[in-house]
Amino acid sequence: MESITTSSYAVHFNEAGYKALNTQLKEFNYSRIFILVDENTHKHCLPLFLSQLEELRDYEIIEIESGEENKNINTCTGVWEALSELDGDRKSLLINLGGGVITDLGGFVASAFKRGIHFINVPTSLLAMVDASVGGKTGVDLGMLKNQIGVINQPQMVLIAPAFLRTLETRQLQSGFAEMLKHGLIKSEKYWKNLKQLNSFESLDAPIFDSVVIKNEVVLKDPTEQHLRKILNFGHTLGHAIETHFLTSDNKETLLHGEAIAIGMILEAYLSSQLTGLDKEHLKDIKSTFLERYRKVSFSDSDIDAIISLLKYDKKNTHGNINFVLLKAIGETEIDCQVPNEFYARAFAYYKE
Repeated sequence: MESITTSSYAVHFNEAGYKALNTQLKEFNYSRIFILVDENTHKHCLPLFLSQLEELRDYEIIEIESGEENKNINTCTGVWEALSELDGDRKSLLINLGGGVITDLGGFVASAFKRGIHFINVPTSLLAMVDASVGGKTGVDLGMLKNQIGVINQPQMVLIAPAFLRTLETRQLQSGFAEMLKHGLIKSEKYWKNLKQLNSFESLDAPIFDSVVIKNEVVLKDPTEQHLRKILNFGHTLGHAIETHFLTSDNKETLLHGEAIAIGMILEAYLSSQLTGLDKEHLKDIKSTFLERYRKVSFSDSDIDAIISLLKYDKKNTHGNINFVLLKAIGETEIDCQVPNEFYARAFAYYKE
């Protein structure tokens, strides 16, 4: 696969990625090299990664605990302290080897340490490959509120090696696949139809490439998310609120990001059918597609009230308005949509049907 060029760096794949990384390490002569991992990528991904790097001989491993609950400023402080204790300086490099928590948090850590050091992302989850690989969004959660603290800052490069996906359980792959389906819904009905026919996760190189191309095309036109880039948030307004609610509720099983976003896309597709003209047959198609792949979740009235109350913290909100991205058709969106309050309950009722 050819490398994909963004506004300031390249996304490389497989052998070409390792070659580019070896060249980067040789040419920049970094003073110190750090690899950020969690306990899972330390065990399952780091040996494969290191085996491909002829130029990486002197490095330090920094390990954090996995999970969205650890994507916070306290974890950042621990990593900053480790970087300082290990003599990190402004000519250091941080390689983020992991899923979205690692790449989001690691990018933010690098952006702030010594007012900014180089970082390289090596996503090891499907979600991170298709979502976090492009766009330069870095950051952490504030309490349990998603991605409230962060900056947009670009890595030196991204290396996508789908071989890492063999270390993942099916549930994690399904989580990432939800974001790929989203790319089809917001930009390409053809891609949506192709993904619906995918019955196996054995060979994902081509769909991953297609998803990265779609996201890159959007980000290139609107790098700071003033207009068009907002479409990437389809399903995320309610989806993030659902994810946060299940993460903070003692009696709820935590949902993976893609599982919550899949629900959010059904709900927001219903809102689209009511407010922006999404065809009823397309709505039915969206709902059935997600429910075939993702288990149905129960919501009580108190759950729904709690989720709706979280919407006021969404990052897209402006001037006191809760802003949604809705579909006019599959592949066609409308941004900055306001939803009358009475439609929330109707959307959840539709999901429950």
